[in-house]
Amino acid sequence: MRILFDECVDERLRHSFRDHDCQTARRAGLAGLGNGKLLAAAEALGFEVLVTVDQNIPYQRDLVGRAITVMILRGATVRLTDLLILVPQALEALATSQPAQVVRVGNR
Repeated sequence: MRILFDECVDERLRHSFRDHDCQTARRAGLAGLGNGKLLAAAEALGFEVLVTVDQNIPYQRDLVGRAITVMILRGATVRLTDLLILVPQALEALATSQPAQVVRVGNR
């Protein structure tokens, strides 16, 4: 699965998704884009999932008709140590995720 990590997510987290093709927004040339443009650009580049900690995307952008899934990580903080705890649950959620879906991972 092609996964894009939003620039608000620690770039090192991508190493925990070993069986997937992962890139960061910065490395994909998408840093600095607003959420709407980011989603469109990610789809155009063939990404299937956007991983973010931005809780507001579902309220700012309608995902109906989108080919991308938005996965929101909800750790105790956005620090890498707190996000790493969520990786097993995130990987499990990826297996059943669908396009145009918002998947929330974590308890926050």
